[in-house]
Formats: sequence, structure tokens, C-alpha cells
Amino acid sequence: MTPEAFIEAVRDDNETALSRLGSSKSLFADTAGEMEPEAVLAAAATAEHHAAETYEAWAESEAGDVAEAFAETAREERAHYDTVVGDLDDHEPGETPAIQSYLRGLDDTVERLGGFVGRTLAAEKSKTQVTGFFVGNADPQTAGLFRSMGDDLDAQLERAIDLLAGECGDDDAAWERAREAAGGAIEAAYGEYTDSLESMGVNPKPVC
Repeated sequence: MTPEAFIEAVRDDNETALSRLGSSKSLFADTAGEMEPEAVLAAAATAEHHAAETYEAWAESEAGDVAEAFAETAREERAHYDTVVGDLDDHEPGETPAIQSYLRGLDDTVERLGGFVGRTLAAEKSKTQVTGFFVGNADPQTAGLFRSMGDDLDAQLERAIDLLAGECGDDDAAWERAREAAGGAIEAAYGEYTDSLESMGVNPKPVC
């Protein structure tokens, strides 16, 4: 499998989940219905904080190019966190998101790289919604901030698939493990989205 085919397969496998994670309801779920700028920033900061912690831990337990890739990603996520909290009076990271709990349960390099891809695809959807929120809120500066974070995600995705190509090569079973881990990460995020909306009496299925 080529890296391009892998990304296409993961997107196809998780088309519904990714579509709904990219809907306007995703912000509603992330903020527990508090669609105000500070609540959106706080939710984004929590996501960045826990992502940085996951990648920091992975960097410490991996080696070579994989370790450096996770370390670089951790630095990016930590920088994102520091930037976002700069717009908040105070921030205490909330509970670990389901997707990060899932990722932290992976201890195989190929599965971690697959999970890395899944998390990046899910995060792209979230960043698009946050960017759109601040555009609609007439705050182009903050919208631009999250747009630039989305650019970092593009680089992270390329980093992940390059490493997967090196780790998996022509091993179809390895590619399949990575694909399952990517799907597991997306499903963890989608499950939390669904649970959050249902707890507020909102139907998570229709995309809007």
C-alpha cells in the first residue's frame, strides 16, 4: 500500500465520523453547548495540551526518526497550547479527551503512527470548525491563528505517512494494523462527540 492509498482508505473507512466531526455540532459538543469565544478557546487549549503530553511520552519511548517526529509534533502542540492560552485569563486543562486516552493505549510503533494519522485527520476537522467560528465572530486575528495551526497539521500528516512508509514497506499486515489504529482514534473522537451531544439531548446524526 502506498501512503496516498493509506490516507484515502482511512478517510473512506471513516467518512461518516469525519463528516460529523467536521460539522458545526462538533464545537457545540466540545464546549458542552457554551458557544462563546472563551469556551471555544478553552476547549481548543485542552485538546492541544493533552496532544502534547501524548506525543511527548511517545517521543521518550521511541527511537530514531520516529522519536524525533513525535518530539517535533509535541513541540508544535505545546506551542499551540501556549498561544491559545495567551488569549485566556486562566486555563486549567480539562479531562483527557477520549482520542488521547485511546492513543496512549497504543504501544506498537506502527499502531502509534496509524493513530497519529487518525488524530491528525480528526484534528483537521476541529481546526476548520474553530477557524470558521472566529471568522463568523468577526475575529480574523484568532481565525488566522487557528488556520496556521491547521497548516501545522498538514505537515504532521505528511510526517506520519512518510514514517509509515518506512515502517510498513510492503508488509500488508503492518499497513492494516496502522489502518485499524487510525480508525480507532477517529472512532474514539466520534464516540465522545456522540456521547456529549446525546447527554445534552441533541441528535448527533444530522450534519449541519
